[in-house]
Amino acid sequence: MMHWARRVAERLTISDVATYPRPGMDAPGMVGFTPDSSAVTWLHAGEGGLVRSLWRIEIESGERSVIAGPGADAPMSREEELLRERTRTRELGVSSYSWARESEVPLLMIPGPTVRIAVDGAALVELPGSEGALTPTLSPDGTQLSFVRGGELLVMRVDGQSEPKQLTSGADDGLTHGLADYIAQEEFGQLRGHWWSKDGRIAFLRVDERHVAPYPIVHQGGNDVDVETHRYPFAGDENAYVSLWVLNVESGDARELPLPDEDGYLVRVAWWPDGAGGQRLVAQWIDRTQQRLQLIEFDHESSRVLIDEVQEPWINVADDARGLKDGTFIWSSEASGFRHLSLRAADGSELRTLTQGEWMIDGVIEVDEDSGWIYVNSTRGSALERRVERVSLHDGEIETLSEPGGLHGASLSRNGKWLAMMSSSLTAAPTITLVATDGSERRTLYESDISLGSIGIGAPELRTFSAADGTTLYGALYRPESDGPHPLLLAVYGGPHAQTVLDAWGLTVDLRAQYLAQQGYLVLKLDNRGMAGRGLAFEAHLHRQMGTIEVDDQSDAVQQLADEGLIDIERVGVYGWSYGGYMTVMSMLRRPDMFKVGVSGAPVSDWDGYDTGYTERYMGTPQNNAEGYREGSLLAHADKLEGQLLLIHGGVDENVHFRHTARLITALTAADRDYDLLMFPEERHMPRDQAGLEYQERRVARYFDRHLK
Repeated sequence: MMHWARRVAERLTISDVATYPRPGMDAPGMVGFTPDSSAVTWLHAGEGGLVRSLWRIEIESGERSVIAGPGADAPMSREEELLRERTRTRELGVSSYSWARESEVPLLMIPGPTVRIAVDGAALVELPGSEGALTPTLSPDGTQLSFVRGGELLVMRVDGQSEPKQLTSGADDGLTHGLADYIAQEEFGQLRGHWWSKDGRIAFLRVDERHVAPYPIVHQGGNDVDVETHRYPFAGDENAYVSLWVLNVESGDARELPLPDEDGYLVRVAWWPDGAGGQRLVAQWIDRTQQRLQLIEFDHESSRVLIDEVQEPWINVADDARGLKDGTFIWSSEASGFRHLSLRAADGSELRTLTQGEWMIDGVIEVDEDSGWIYVNSTRGSALERRVERVSLHDGEIETLSEPGGLHGASLSRNGKWLAMMSSSLTAAPTITLVATDGSERRTLYESDISLGSIGIGAPELRTFSAADGTTLYGALYRPESDGPHPLLLAVYGGPHAQTVLDAWGLTVDLRAQYLAQQGYLVLKLDNRGMAGRGLAFEAHLHRQMGTIEVDDQSDAVQQLADEGLIDIERVGVYGWSYGGYMTVMSMLRRPDMFKVGVSGAPVSDWDGYDTGYTERYMGTPQNNAEGYREGSLLAHADKLEGQLLLIHGGVDENVHFRHTARLITALTAADRDYDLLMFPEERHMPRDQAGLEYQERRVARYFDRHLK
């Protein structure tokens, strides 16, 4: 924050472009409330930067205090490092925290090299015996802590009076208890692998991937030889064998629960109220084609299916389901083409539809059963915005709680009286506002001192384009100060489950785009058909044909800008990372007449080399969609490259392996096509090294200047 506050209206530098957090994006994260609803808690780097502390803000007095941190950053284990990759976490210091939900006194837990515990506001203390704990989780009553170490599930009392008790046995290389598998973490957002009930039971996953061929990643940028091995299931190959178990912590008795016999994914597990004061275990299972989703309830050795949905072309997994005290539950579905909510009886039958229309629920924030409201994010105003709204459990009435326009999210206090609302827009950096749910009060808790004027940039211009079938597409333009026609740079992502064009501050502080605009380029971002935020039919355009419809939409938007006289069609470049890296190369191969220069970061060169959960959702398998895989492969079209291409990749990328770029280089060499390569031997999928990031941004800017300007 201090770095940016000094910059009044200066031009951006390469150092600015490479620096995180972006100006104004150092707002507090993990915003929540204490269990007694008396205070707001959040993670924040008080002086800016990435090293965060845990703060407490009293609701009544406004008094602020630091509960923990930042402290010195201890070395991370390989497992912790990879989990940060799954969550795309850059921040350091205190990275997470949690409260025991049913404890008689407030009990706080902070993970780390050693777990720290604070009881009833006392000072944090390290918990002996918790060293190296993975995914530590408090029991609901706060008396016990479970975690995984050495592939086994352990539990210990938080009073530190006893040694950890190992609950499972038999862990092996490729066999773990209590952890989620790679596909669940990376592609379904399930980061945990064990769940407490209120009565002292733990449901846990047993993951056996010993049959999945090990994939070695060699660290070659340091002085020491280091090889890490991953069990990575490639599209069309076998997945890990995942089974669900439940055990009694006191007795140690464990039993396996019945799942569908066919191949599939266990994507959600939860304990819900059973309507009689107890709890029932439910899980969401999705088949290998990801066209059938079942909500399953388990009772001892038996199970019953509460929900059985079949949907084309795929089912998107959500986090919206909530069990209610009387045994009913909230369910969300895209069966109408847009995600909406319904109230279901305990047996899964529908009691009533709660939301409907050509807009979507973009996440359930919380359910306040006492007042009868479901708090949600929605696109009811516009696909470019996110509202905070509440939906009546009784009749589906909707109230909007956020201000018009912009991107809004929220957390709800346990007593249902307060929302901590996080908001931003293209012209306003993120703020946090405390909002009384009865409308009686609204006050600012956090406001950035960053503004457009203080950093010398303007907000991008949002505008519409038209796809070949007449579909309206949303784009953002970063305009240079000079008169046109301008050379154009297309900043592309293009892939599913992502939306880049929003009325949000994050779009404004894309500093690479802003820097390049200051250098005289017009920069365009476009959300093509296949991307998120517009409903299932909009996403479904790329089904079984990745790399086709997206290129068409991006190319059509570029042509529209040329027809309007804004750009020089002879000077068009493109850049992107991950799916955007794939799109960069594919755009140059399919439209060499249009795209003359490209910078591609971590591209997928052939979908047969990416993982099962993601790839097969959209493309099927290589065995049942050979033509789609062939047409969607960069390798099959390498001989069509005509322009200047810079490839960038991390040598230890465990998500999009460097093998993708290596295979592309082999194909380009065989086709006698020129390319340039920038490799970072010790970077993963998300580059983090500051010096390396600055070097990368200089190379990118020079590449476009040399070949396009």
